[in-house]
Amino acid sequence: MKQQRDKAVALRYREHNDRAPKVIAKGEGLIARTIKEIAHENGIPIQRDDALVELLAQIEIDREIPPELYAAIAELLSWIYRANNALLKEHPLP
Repeated sequence: MKQQRDKAVALRYREHNDRAPKVIAKGEGLIARTIKEIAHENGIPIQRDDALVELLAQIEIDREIPPELYAAIAELLSWIYRANNALLKEHPLP
């Protein structure tokens, strides 16, 4: 049985600059681990969704996600907003 390689895709969405989220980094193995480490070090939430990563990995870097993935990304963004709100309740900003 073939072992699945670790994969990661990083997205960025700037509300007033981007029409849709963009793929800003992607990779497998060491690159995927580095993407996750950078996210962790910067307090960026990480959501594991292997099927979504496979789809996002097909998008070129610095390209917007296609409309077909908007619903899946909306669910992801909703999860991130909830995670951020929970974190702020635990650790309010000064």
